[in-house]
Amino acid sequence: MGKFYFKKILFQEGWKKNVKISTDNNGKIDEIIENFGGTDYETKVQLAIPGIPNAHSHAFQYAMAGLTENHSESKSSNFWTWRNEMYNLALNIDPDSLQVIASMLYSEMLKNGYTSVVEFHYLHHDKNGSKYSNLCELGERLLIAAKDVGIHITLIPIFYNRGGFHKKYESEQKRFISHSSEEYIHLFEKTLETVKKYKSNIGIGVHSIRAVDEKMFGEINDYNKDKYPFHLHIAEQIKEVNQSKKYLGTTPVEWLYSNFKIGKNHHLIHATHLTEKETKLITYNNSNVVLCPITEGNLADGVFNYNLYQEQEGNWCIGSDSNVGLSPFEEIRLLDYTNRLKTNKRDTFKNSKSANSGEIAFQAIYNNGHKAKGDEKSDYFEIGSSLDFLDIDHNQPLIHNSSEKNLLNTIIYSTDIRSLKNTYTNGIKRGDDLSEKEEMTLNYNNVIKNIKNY
Repeated sequence: MGKFYFKKILFQEGWKKNVKISTDNNGKIDEIIENFGGTDYETKVQLAIPGIPNAHSHAFQYAMAGLTENHSESKSSNFWTWRNEMYNLALNIDPDSLQVIASMLYSEMLKNGYTSVVEFHYLHHDKNGSKYSNLCELGERLLIAAKDVGIHITLIPIFYNRGGFHKKYESEQKRFISHSSEEYIHLFEKTLETVKKYKSNIGIGVHSIRAVDEKMFGEINDYNKDKYPFHLHIAEQIKEVNQSKKYLGTTPVEWLYSNFKIGKNHHLIHATHLTEKETKLITYNNSNVVLCPITEGNLADGVFNYNLYQEQEGNWCIGSDSNVGLSPFEEIRLLDYTNRLKTNKRDTFKNSKSANSGEIAFQAIYNNGHKAKGDEKSDYFEIGSSLDFLDIDHNQPLIHNSSEKNLLNTIIYSTDIRSLKNTYTNGIKRGDDLSEKEEMTLNYNNVIKNIKNY
């Protein structure tokens, strides 16, 4: 059990003062008292905001963050050349190294304000492409890493079937492949059993429409019946869009909605290159787009047309994707600023209900981020939910001198990780043990040194 007293804390309806929140033995909220004036508490927090969900991650790619910027002088560098380097890394990771990489990554996510992560997991098999005796060996290592550092995880085992539109998979992709929808569903169900052991969430999904057989996509979508959040990459690259037109006769999103039942439980990653018709299809069907502006910028995907999407009041949230950057506030700022540069207008996030940029963005990434992880919520803090929050440094000058109407904007737009004092999940302060940090760093350094041929 824990008893927390918050001088100021952000709820969905706005800032509240003098709030006591108590938790049970599992870190779930069992009491919220407003206008609290007593002394029956254990931890006092001056300023807090909710923990932030990270709706898209490939944990193993953290091992290559910062290592793909030394470009060739003789040929162009783009998404597809980067992908070759990613394949090289994927071929050189074993279960132990994946667990160490994920532990370091998830610890850093917590340090930056993410309290949950949706892991888009397609590294399934051993280095020869053969199944492990434990079908979800690598997925379980991600679950262990998340449990060890204290971050909530939604594990999504991903169906990956081919190397491109009407193209057999390449040898570099052999660790990703399920040969049929039945084989994938078997993997999913084994993963579901494992996820339950760790009391975590699960999702279902396919890598992309280019990487799956069309018939098998439908079989998996029908199997799910909207029970679990369904995730897929789509329309990330112009080349992908053009190939979709060539092989499927239409653009990716239009093909998706024309052929399958797609609705509010579907989460479309990137969706960078949307037509106006596709935008309306997504928003009309209440689907969610997961944007990863730092990775989309790093990989030269393009700039999401947020202005058009906002006009239709579309749902969106954020993810860290390849984990080259781990700040949720940087994701928000980059999305906002690239669209300001395109439109020459500063009110990117303004909608029919509000013109407060920070509040609109935060509600979107929180509410839709929780939907993406299979955990819808009606408020930032509510009875029965885990107590996850960020302890913000109220003495930071910009924050200390900000009025309530500008406070969240100041935190998002004008501060960085130095203003985040502590991150709590399940009412527990995370990353506080120096010896554990040192051991984790040592293990990570040794893993990176021992990954061969990369």
